Amino acid sequence: MATLTRSIRRTFSTAATTTSLSPIRAISDDLYKERNLKRLVEKFKQYSDVNRFRTKNGIYESTVQRLASAKKFKWIEEILEHQKQYKSDISKESFAARLVSLYGKCGLFENAQKVFDEMPDRNCKQTLKSVNALLGASVNSKKYDKLETLFKELPEKLKVKPDVVTYNIMIKGLCDKGALDKAAALIDEIEKNGLNPDLVTFNTILGAFYSTGKFDAVEKVWKLMVSKNVTPDIRSYNAKLVGLINNSKVSEAAKLVGELGSFELKPDVFTYGTLIRGYCDMGNLEEAKKWYLELVKSGSSPNKVIFGSVITAACEKGDFDWAFELCKDVFKKKCHVDAELLQGVVDGMVKSSRIWEAKEVVRLGKSNDYHLYKLKLPSDD
Repeated sequence: MATLTRSIRRTFSTAATTTSLSPIRAISDDLYKERNLKRLVEKFKQYSDVNRFRTKNGIYESTVQRLASAKKFKWIEEILEHQKQYKSDISKESFAARLVSLYGKCGLFENAQKVFDEMPDRNCKQTLKSVNALLGASVNSKKYDKLETLFKELPEKLKVKPDVVTYNIMIKGLCDKGALDKAAALIDEIEKNGLNPDLVTFNTILGAFYSTGKFDAVEKVWKLMVSKNVTPDIRSYNAKLVGLINNSKVSEAAKLVGELGSFELKPDVFTYGTLIRGYCDMGNLEEAKKWYLELVKSGSSPNKVIFGSVITAACEKGDFDWAFELCKDVFKKKCHVDAELLQGVVDGMVKSSRIWEAKEVVRLGKSNDYHLYKLKLPSDD
């Protein structure tokens, strides 16, 4: 512990003497680079003593996400329960709501509920902000029955009036549960309460209807958007794109992407990724390449999911020239794809007698932290 404390002090000292790096930025970088998750937890707890650190929601989000990905839920509980000692913060609704939300995002709903229930004991107001945080936690934790109960009970108990955000959370939960008609019916309730459904409302419903193939019913949603003067955005059309791809209507999906300009919209990473996935799934590598290049030309960076689709498809088709170029793109863009994906490329290259390329992928991997996952040549066994 003493060694860790000295390390943290050095982080502050280094930041203080480096004009281009603020102390908080130095802390953020230190946590990001820490690969030992137990040390990450200890550092996070010690950095929490810094007042400004506790205002940085992004650092909390990224740390909890890393621990959740590694299924270290006890450690998530350790760092979040640690926050309760900061009385000047935990008595503020925004800070308490953050903890509620973070617990919910990693599926620890009971902990989220506990933080919410403890708020009055800490002289912390429970307004619509914390109510919405708890409702959101129930959705993220897949506690849909709990969501409906809380939605009915809390506003009346706390004398708060639901807003559009409240209804949107409820709609998301009902959609995730599969109660799509019930979710769509909430649009009428929103209006009865003197509110207006917004773009989030409609996009949530569009996404759910398209993902389940309800093409006939979804047309009514589009017409309703028009009647409510809600202008569709790229997410609206991305929802339709997913529906088309899931139903193997890839040519229609490509046509839709080509028409986005007429709606004064530009494809985003999700748009390209969905279309690329469609072509990869149908084995059309040439079209997948074409849209991958369009993505790159647009100035966007392929993400982990896109790399997974194109690298897998390239290997299945035996196109190791492209697979090799894609691997280099992965390392260049520092995208942490699954090591198993890269190991599959290496194994395929060795079987195809492309030893130099296989060795190069391993070399690049070792210089980009993939050595942590033991990326190696089959002969290394």
